[in-house]
Amino acid sequence: MRSFAALAASSALLFSLVGCAGIIPPAAQASTGSASTRAERTNSDKPQESEWVQGLEAPTAEQPVSDQNSAQEQVPAGIVASSGAPRYSDLKPKDLLIDGDRIEPLNPGQENATGQAITLISDTVPFGYRLSADDARNAMLAFRTSCPSLLNRNDRSGLTQKQDWKGACDSSKTWLESDARAFFSTHFETLQIGDGKAFATGYFEPEIAGSRSKSADYNIPVYRRPADLVEVDLGQFSDEWKGKRVRGRVENGRLIRYADRAAIEDGALNGRGLELAFAADPIEFFFLQIQGSGRLIAPDGSIIRIGYDGQNGHDYLGIGRVLRDEGRLEPGQADLEGIIRWLRANPEEGRALMRRNASYIFFRELSDAGPLGALGWPVTADNSVAVDPRYVTMGAPVILAMDREEPAGLWVAQDTGGAIKGPNRFDTFWGAGTRARNIAGGMAARGQSVILVPQGTFARLKNEAEQSRSAGNR
Repeated sequence: MRSFAALAASSALLFSLVGCAGIIPPAAQASTGSASTRAERTNSDKPQESEWVQGLEAPTAEQPVSDQNSAQEQVPAGIVASSGAPRYSDLKPKDLLIDGDRIEPLNPGQENATGQAITLISDTVPFGYRLSADDARNAMLAFRTSCPSLLNRNDRSGLTQKQDWKGACDSSKTWLESDARAFFSTHFETLQIGDGKAFATGYFEPEIAGSRSKSADYNIPVYRRPADLVEVDLGQFSDEWKGKRVRGRVENGRLIRYADRAAIEDGALNGRGLELAFAADPIEFFFLQIQGSGRLIAPDGSIIRIGYDGQNGHDYLGIGRVLRDEGRLEPGQADLEGIIRWLRANPEEGRALMRRNASYIFFRELSDAGPLGALGWPVTADNSVAVDPRYVTMGAPVILAMDREEPAGLWVAQDTGGAIKGPNRFDTFWGAGTRARNIAGGMAARGQSVILVPQGTFARLKNEAEQSRSAGNR
């Protein structure tokens, strides 16, 4: 592998990358340039950070499950919520442990779905799982919003081709919502990628106190993206760096690191007019940055919706993992509320710990109907899930069968995240409000997953595999 210095020498811009902006892995890439709910989406390559949950084990019998029925408040405008009916009445991980026709890896060693074994679980969606009508309807509506992207973007997973989705997308425009279950069974088949062993976390849209004006009570700046923050696609200079990017700023013809969290909090951006608004609580704002978007509730009750608009290029550090690894929180305590309690009880140590996460997120004000995902369309509560687009087709429906009932059921892959890496890794979106925070903040579920793809996909992949083997034997 060539060094950064050798790579830099071949570029038009002579920049020193050693010790500069951090490399953003291919898993962090997505498609559009619009703002989104979490960090690390779209072409601007937002580093998704909703990872206080990094390293969490699956809940044990002693760990409490979030109370889904607490806080039955009104769902905020722009958030589509489910009816609360079970996603599947009896769906358990064992229900997806089904033998089927199997393709060995088409491209062994490739970091996408074709580098994994692919198993046809069923040539139609297996509705023995008793999909609820509400679940099917909400998923079909979410899928419908994904169709423009499915029909116009290349599938990084290698599973599908643009034309594969035309039939399902055309049909979804006029399909009766009351008969959505039949829509999925008519147009899709289910594939398992690798062993199908899934791990799911959760994210949400935080609501915190904020104001457009600075005051004694509102003094934590919410910054816009600085004009001197630049991003470099390393794939332009070498194929071996394809899919990797760095961020920083240019000084004397060299790309150098951008200011880290500590420097920004100490005033590195002061006097540049970048303040979009001001938050009241540094801890709550820290976690809103981790989520990548949120709502600032002003003193007069008005709402300022903000969404991701850039990241400083520094690596993310999950402070929940640090607290657990250093023995400050016991396993099972490092959920959102547990971490916040520790930070408030230890203000000086807590501030230093938050600064160890050098990653810093910039925002823009949103006027869209809901927080935007990696496809550039609003994500919907209880229906949208973030995935690694190398292994799951963006826009495709996904079935999760987990050891917790909240995430079990039908989702649509509409978002990505820098910490959401590998096959069968999922981050479920729960909307806004107390219920969403309670569920997402403690979500760590394990089980099985399958991907829904247009019927005929597996047959095409199998044919490609056979042709490849035949060509290799000649």
